[in-house]
Amino acid sequence: MYSVSKSAPLADRMRPRTIDEVIGQRHVLAEGKLIPRLLKAKEIPSLIFWGPPGSGKTTLAYILARAVEAHFVSFSAVLSGVKDIRAVVAEAEAQRKDSGRKTILFVDEIHRFNKAQQDAFLPYVESGLITLIGATTENPSFEIIPPLLSRSRLIVLKPLTGEDLKEVLKQALADKERGLGDICVNLSEEALEHIISAAQGDARFALTSLEVAALLALPDEKGTRHIDLKLAEEAVQKKALAYDKDGEEHYNIISAFHKSLRGSDPDAALYWLLRMLAAGEEPLYIARRMIRFASEDVGNADPQALQVAMAALQAYQALGSPEGELALAQAALYLATAPKSNAVYMAFLEGQKDVARTGSLPVPLPIRNAPTRLMKDLGYGRGYKYAHDFPEALVAQEHLPPEIRGRIYYRPTKRGMEKIIGERLKKWREYLASFQPSTGGGKT
Repeated sequence: MYSVSKSAPLADRMRPRTIDEVIGQRHVLAEGKLIPRLLKAKEIPSLIFWGPPGSGKTTLAYILARAVEAHFVSFSAVLSGVKDIRAVVAEAEAQRKDSGRKTILFVDEIHRFNKAQQDAFLPYVESGLITLIGATTENPSFEIIPPLLSRSRLIVLKPLTGEDLKEVLKQALADKERGLGDICVNLSEEALEHIISAAQGDARFALTSLEVAALLALPDEKGTRHIDLKLAEEAVQKKALAYDKDGEEHYNIISAFHKSLRGSDPDAALYWLLRMLAAGEEPLYIARRMIRFASEDVGNADPQALQVAMAALQAYQALGSPEGELALAQAALYLATAPKSNAVYMAFLEGQKDVARTGSLPVPLPIRNAPTRLMKDLGYGRGYKYAHDFPEALVAQEHLPPEIRGRIYYRPTKRGMEKIIGERLKKWREYLASFQPSTGGGKT
């Protein structure tokens, strides 16, 4: 089923062998929850384990297969293809014919299989020849084809808590058979906390860091290896932040950034900006998102916001990283603390609907261009009133097609500069309402 040698990495040696040895994931492992009920029934349906690295996806697949005494086949979507699936199917058919055993096929990183490869599983999952257990770090809604997802139970795993990781590490230090108990390792509390913090819920990373630190520590005269904070920092180095520029976490974090800006929370906006930069996001992508935000969520409440966002993009283009990143931070803080208005955005959407609904309405004759004699004879520009010939440069003249006459798209808020704009528009509309539209000569 699954065995490891003493030379295997610590994370493999310490892998739980039974459900009772698993630490964490109580939302699916506690008494009465899904997995214990499946084990009790001795019936395992096709499953998709979705969770971050080091949360126990592979471990649970092995435990389930062992509990039901199924024929277990494991391969990685990175290294295997449709040809390998055919071989598994042939082996599964032989197992069922010779011994009546069911076959559990565990596919690690199943999201890496393309649509055609995932389709290849369907007939055998449907017939029950194969019980599929897939493991993925990516959102199955995006990465797993709907027919396969609908035939599987989705189990969401969570990052291990700090207390979970502490227990994992202490077990590894004490276990003389599979862990480090036979080489006498003394781990300081500061070093323990640092490894836990760096692991970000990833048990495999935590165990690997502990193993590296133990290898780096030189035994003292009594043979004890002391791991202090400095040694732990050297062993850990830097764990890559969870971020996939093409996957769900990319959209989660840019969404958090945008919503923090909209919510006028400069500290949260700065945090999410720095998270994206630390994870390797393209800085110009962030700058472009801020330009969009300046129009969508600030608008004319602070017209300068758009200039600030544009300047940040230009500053980054001129300086690059890391110097130019400060301009992005400055723009983010400006946008977060600017007065907010989505009036421009809402006007845009409302106008868009009218354009889609009414099609190509003709331009009213008075406001058409009339560069030729023929056009003037046809009435182009006739009756146009030149605004500067009137008091306040205001003229009672219709500029919209008759079919949508009187439509108002832009409704300024009472925030920031838009309060002034709104008051100005109100006065203009009251003034113009006192006049009846009329035709007459005017300057073209």
